[in-house]
Amino acid sequence: MKKWVGISAIALSGLLGACGSDDAANENEGSQSSGSEENLLAQIQEEGMITVGTEGTYAPFTFHDDTDKLTGYDVEVMNEIAERMGVEVEYKETQWDSMFEGLNSSRFDVIANQVGINEERLETYDFSTPYTYSGAVVVVPEDNSDISAFEDLQGLNSAQSLTSNYAEIATEYGAELVQVEGLAQAIELIKTGRAEVTVNDKLAILDFQKQQPDAGIKIAAEEENASENAFMFRQGNEELIEEFNKHLEEMQEDGTLAEISEEWFGEDVSQ
Repeated sequence: MKKWVGISAIALSGLLGACGSDDAANENEGSQSSGSEENLLAQIQEEGMITVGTEGTYAPFTFHDDTDKLTGYDVEVMNEIAERMGVEVEYKETQWDSMFEGLNSSRFDVIANQVGINEERLETYDFSTPYTYSGAVVVVPEDNSDISAFEDLQGLNSAQSLTSNYAEIATEYGAELVQVEGLAQAIELIKTGRAEVTVNDKLAILDFQKQQPDAGIKIAAEEENASENAFMFRQGNEELIEEFNKHLEEMQEDGTLAEISEEWFGEDVSQ
């Protein structure tokens, strides 16, 4: 697995950032503690507790179930790492717009919230090895056999939220946009024939299919260059990042990451 500790800004293709647009002001403030705090891993081990920033409202990654328990793919991966580290986890839930500032000000030690690795963030933060890979997919009715590539979008009606990255992708490939408010409405439009396709995030589609296995849709084409999502840290904490990477590698090798992925998405999205 590729190490991401302390790497400089590099060009990464694909859709970067699964959680929408960045709060640029918060991110650009950077890590106020970078290079000045003591060994964070040693502090965590001594206290027996790691604090984790997350939204808690972003299903299926981090959300509250019917019993109000915090759960989700990211939460399960984080809990497994903490167990292997021999420490407890304290989750600090916050809105996405405030999450980077919370990390900068040391309110928590790490962010677990499907944070995409991109050039801007690499200038200010460090990342673990990725534990989620995703990208854009083309979704059609399950009986459609005419569409098998993004190039087939030319001239088709694509149901999209107009402000999303996926609307831009559909437009780039020549689709005509049909405005919707979200994924559920987009799926409904292609099922009823009011749109022919929709372009969306693969993980969102896999979750939709898991929740509604009889939805009558399928993935017809998938982007080759997937975005990479990882745990995000303040700079200057190489020991802690190495600890995360060690356990993530173990979880890949022993099948734990694949098992968690299958539970939430029906396939392995960790590689």
